[in-house]
Amino acid sequence: MTNIKVIIPAYNEADSIAHVIQDVPDIVSEVIVVSNNSNDDTEINAKNAGATVLSEDKRGYGYACLKGMDYIAQLKTSNQPDIVVFLDGDYSDYPEELTKIVAPIIDNNIDFVIGARVKKLREKGSMTLPQIFGNWLATTLMMLLFRAKFSDLGPFRAIKYSKLLELNMEDKTYGWTVEMQLKALRKKLSYTEIPVNYRNRIGVSKVSGTVKGAIFAGVKILGWIFKYSFKK
Repeated sequence: MTNIKVIIPAYNEADSIAHVIQDVPDIVSEVIVVSNNSNDDTEINAKNAGATVLSEDKRGYGYACLKGMDYIAQLKTSNQPDIVVFLDGDYSDYPEELTKIVAPIIDNNIDFVIGARVKKLREKGSMTLPQIFGNWLATTLMMLLFRAKFSDLGPFRAIKYSKLLELNMEDKTYGWTVEMQLKALRKKLSYTEIPVNYRNRIGVSKVSGTVKGAIFAGVKILGWIFKYSFKK
């Protein structure tokens, strides 16, 4: 049986986190919520919903994801996962779609799967114009520079654990998703995208919901792309 673990970075997602955890399919062996310096009831609500809860005081999406990976690395080898799924804690994704995200890995031995937030499956207003433009720009640049076939930087994604370790992930903030995709290309991992539904999140986005967050995220994402375009 395939061992699947989910890592959910969460900063002040008290109103949404239990919904996310409860909708994760039973095929998952463990849901790991990493509270990224939350000052609300995110941790309590996540524990009550049945998740393993970790705390990462350093603010940043990548910091939280790396904390979850460190936790997994310390588990007994027999309890380490075959697949790691990353999922946001704001309930914008549909956790029940995890089964179709991991299917290409289980059924076809694909290394890496992105949940693509295609327009026809997005709820109106669920992605801001800066998000839509940023996704288009980043994926277009990856296509031109690396012949990539990505259409999204969607946070809902699954990867073989062994391949995730090979990527040696390092970004601490908003560049985490694009770093993973760029390194997957460089490592020549097999990958695919699966169209997923996307809805308006619960609460206010810490990235796209602020001008500062959107600009910082954009700079980080483009920085990773241009950094890798100059690497031999």
